[in-house]
Amino acid sequence: QVQLVESGGGLVQAGGSLRLSCAASGRTFSSYSMGWFRQAPGKEREFVAAITWNGAYKVYADSVKGRFTISRDNGKNTVFLQMNSLKPEDTAAYYCAASSRRYDLTYRDQYNYWGQGTQVTVSA
Repeated sequence: QVQLVESGGGLVQAGGSLRLSCAASGRTFSSYSMGWFRQAPGKEREFVAAITWNGAYKVYADSVKGRFTISRDNGKNTVFLQMNSLKPEDTAAYYCAASSRRYDLTYRDQYNYWGQGTQVTVSA
């Protein structure tokens, strides 16, 4: 079992930056692919970014490509999401998730474990 705890959310002005962290429990963190999703009020949870177990492959939603960067530190059981040039439409609760799969990482149903989320609010 993997438990995930997100942190780093907050209120930021448009154009600003935030760095989200997701700390994982368990000794098998390095075997999981990790993803970030987000959910705005009244909307479905959507894919943001994902990274394979060794960091060799990363994939991003078109809406964040070039602005967000996903990374991981397997020694610290942590995955990060660096968010730059934030826009008001990035406002959402952000969730990290762990997947035992190596592909199709943009799909929610590929993930086995989810965190509780951290709120990101971008003001205009």
